[in-house]
Order: sequence, then structure tokens, then C-alpha cells
Amino acid sequence: MSRAVRPTVQAVLDALRDSPAYVLNRLGDVLAWNDPFDRLARPLGLLDGHRPNLVWYVLTDERARDHFPDWARLADQQVAELHRLRRGDRAVDDFAERLARTVGVPFTQRWQRRPVAAPVTGVRGLRHPEVGLLRLTYETLEFADSDHQRLVVHVPADAATAAGLDRLQGRLPGHLRSVAG
Repeated sequence: MSRAVRPTVQAVLDALRDSPAYVLNRLGDVLAWNDPFDRLARPLGLLDGHRPNLVWYVLTDERARDHFPDWARLADQQVAELHRLRRGDRAVDDFAERLARTVGVPFTQRWQRRPVAAPVTGVRGLRHPEVGLLRLTYETLEFADSDHQRLVVHVPADAATAAGLDRLQGRLPGHLRSVAG
């Protein structure tokens, strides 16, 4: 499974100067991200280590439970995505086995239950240690010919979140507009 991101995909990430965005592969590895995402995710511990993985973070890192008010739903969505992108891929099965050994019953019950697939768009709450509660609207876009890579872009769901993201980016309030959904 490739961890490489096409140069044009990286250019799209870089062009998204105001919106936190990142690229995932089928295992949830965070392959590339832009500066706004770095400022959003690094204080959460999501980007710790040399190969950050969203699924691993959500299911194994206790900080994730503190940062995501609807953690159980997010955990279900991450497991659902693993199932959806599995398609007979031995790497996904190996990753699921590692999660089962590390997490135990909280993972294996979700894996066996096969939760409903994660929506490609929605609103997610996030308790950020620097700016408080954020409500982020997200869109997920899958790339063709890219080993099941997908781009996730976050925009503020309300004015308070827009102001919080502005503060994280060191901008004057009012730079970002919220998206009513």
C-alpha cells in the first residue's frame, strides 16, 4: 500500500490555506496535511510519531475520548471505514488484528458488529485544548487511481468555531465564515 501522495494532491492541500485538510489512505494513515490542520491536530496528539494514523489514535489514545464529545460514534465510523475499504486487502486485516490485540473488546465488538459506514459529510464536535469547543463541518473526497486515498476538509459550522480557527491560525477574527448545514 502506497503512502505517497501525488504532487497535485499536495498542491490542493497547500492551496487550502484557511481550511484544515488532510489525506488518508484505507488504513487511516494521515499521509499529508496542510498547516491549518497541523495547528488544529498537533495539540490533540493526533500527529505524534512519524506515521500518524487517525483510526489508531481514535481507538487507542485516551486523549481522543477527551477531545471528541461524540467519541463512540466517531469510533464506530472509523471501524466502518476500515470495513468499507477492506475489499480483501490483507493489510487491512493485519491492521484490524493489531487493533484487536491492542484495544481488545472495545474494538472487536465494533469490528464484529460492522457499524454503518461513515458519512462523507457531516458535523463533528472537537474540544481543542487551546480554543475550546469547535463544531467542524467536514467533506470527504475520494481520489481516483490513488490506492483509496481520500481528502478530508474541515470548515467551521458556526461563528464561534470560525473565530476559534482564526485564533489557531493567528488571524484576526472574522477571516473565516461558517457554513450553515
